[in-house]
Amino acid sequence: MRHFDLTPLYRSTVGFDRIGTLLDTLNAFEGDAPAYPPYNIERVSENDYRISMAVAGFSESDLEIEVKEHTLSVRGDKRAEQENSTYLHRGIAARSFERRFQLADHVVVKGASIENGLLHIELVRELPEAMKPRTIEITTKADTPKVIDNQAA
Repeated sequence: MRHFDLTPLYRSTVGFDRIGTLLDTLNAFEGDAPAYPPYNIERVSENDYRISMAVAGFSESDLEIEVKEHTLSVRGDKRAEQENSTYLHRGIAARSFERRFQLADHVVVKGASIENGLLHIELVRELPEAMKPRTIEITTKADTPKVIDNQAA
């Protein structure tokens, strides 16, 4: 297993803490990531994204969505129900979960909805005006006309 120590990076830079933290999280072993619930990340348009999570059996009151420091957290807390049924097979998971997503700079959560057992979280990338590409017009210096002083003699 490879592990990179980024401590020297933290000592010699200012304001790049988030990059180091991101590299540390990328360095984590992928096998530790939970597989429940399954999800899709979809690019809807150039600046719009959608995360769809399969949350069958969860109601709106069972789910919590939170954004903090470029991290989107989705929690599902399934309360224990009084069951009078005897299941021969129980394939629909009814366990609590927490799923975290790292958001890029300038990506904000616009809203969330539940439809047909899927939780849809709408994201949009909103670049500030200073970061948007802009075209700079090229001008040439026009020759300024010479003014001749007309004095009557």
